[in-house]
Amino acid sequence: MSLIVILAALTLLVFVAYRGFSVIMFAPLCASLAVLFTDPNQVLPVFTSVFMDKMVGFIKLYFPVFMLGAIFGKVIELSGFSKSIVYYVSRLVGRERAMLAIVLVCAILTYGGVSLFVVVFAVYPLAAEMFKQSGIPKRLIPATIALGAFTFTMDSLPGSPQIMNIIPTTFFKTTTWAAPWLGLIGGTFILVIGLTYLEWQRRKAVAAGEGYGTTLVNEPEPFEEERLPALWKALLPLVLVGVLNKVFTDVIFQYYGQTFTPTLGEHPTTIQVSGVVAIWAVLSALLVGILSVLALAFRSVMAKFSTGSKLAIAGALLATINSASEYGFGAVIAALPGFVVVADALKALPDPLLNESITVTVLSAITGSAAGGLSIALGAMANDFIAAGSAAHIPSEVLHRVASMASGGMDTLPHNGAVITLLAVTGLTHRQSYPQIFAITLIKTSAVFVVIAVYYLTGLY
Repeated sequence: MSLIVILAALTLLVFVAYRGFSVIMFAPLCASLAVLFTDPNQVLPVFTSVFMDKMVGFIKLYFPVFMLGAIFGKVIELSGFSKSIVYYVSRLVGRERAMLAIVLVCAILTYGGVSLFVVVFAVYPLAAEMFKQSGIPKRLIPATIALGAFTFTMDSLPGSPQIMNIIPTTFFKTTTWAAPWLGLIGGTFILVIGLTYLEWQRRKAVAAGEGYGTTLVNEPEPFEEERLPALWKALLPLVLVGVLNKVFTDVIFQYYGQTFTPTLGEHPTTIQVSGVVAIWAVLSALLVGILSVLALAFRSVMAKFSTGSKLAIAGALLATINSASEYGFGAVIAALPGFVVVADALKALPDPLLNESITVTVLSAITGSAAGGLSIALGAMANDFIAAGSAAHIPSEVLHRVASMASGGMDTLPHNGAVITLLAVTGLTHRQSYPQIFAITLIKTSAVFVVIAVYYLTGLY
């Protein structure tokens, strides 16, 4: 019965998310219903002491990252830098290789710290223009953007400032540069196989005589090749964020040491620097990135900064609270008796890395959120993963990379927020474009097991 309660709560959350209802509203409701059917006396105490406590803890740690990331993406957009990068990359690889150009642009922007939601809005107008000129079906645009923005730069490549690469640092005491070789191998696998698949889809469409399409929705204005910022200006803030993320990681340790006790406040608490160094490094790098954009394009940015920053912060708040609600929901589920059954079943997998990857993948799929699933899994079972990894002599860096990559696999099921946003922006439906998105999802998921195999065969990480 206890297992049925958990499955019912998870199914209900997936259903309402798929139907378009707010997770912020339904996550606490589904969690409370699960407690109600387990022990009615515990509903209110668990809501306050477990759900809200974990939700607030998530916001405390990660809201600054979401906020600065959103503002950085917005100033990159307002400055014209994103449009400049799009234009010059398309010229470099050629408009006839539209898919490769769009994937590279998305990769540059997301690896530079721009939110994948911002990337969707920034890249879609050029993608539509390039696909139209090349005669590539518009229905392939979402999968192309997904490959560039939702996969290897999100959680595979070392140093990525995206939240899925930051969350594991607080559990494993690692940095965003954990297991760089495994990340590069996994990222290369995703890129090569993904592009091969998209090219195969394009060739099939050409052979069938399918063009860009007719009777289309949300078609953007034609892309105008106006006077754009120089490429070096557009790339500099992104390079700064990437490089300084690594530099600050080392400098913070040298400056603060392993622990630090603030002297201000009535009840100062000693901070374990290893648990927050990755967050502090990303925040510092993003702040420098924002300032560099302002220095390079002050007039362009400030003309619309008031409105733009409000929209960015509103989006960051929504994304943070969505993920925090799912984190609180996961904490409640982890406290229920039925979760012990699930945990024991997952622990039955003898291999620590397979155990971790399948656990994170399953929870990310259920919640439709990489950040939510990753937070739930690590919040409930990180100590078990660490203990099992230590017994098998697996470094924490490897556990970090596997968990991060696993979170970004099956999260992109139909109820995923990023998928819904991507289809809405491009004016397409699940029926038109989701099969190709799901293929990218399968490629991304398989990359985790490729990385695990490489580690066991070579010991490389």
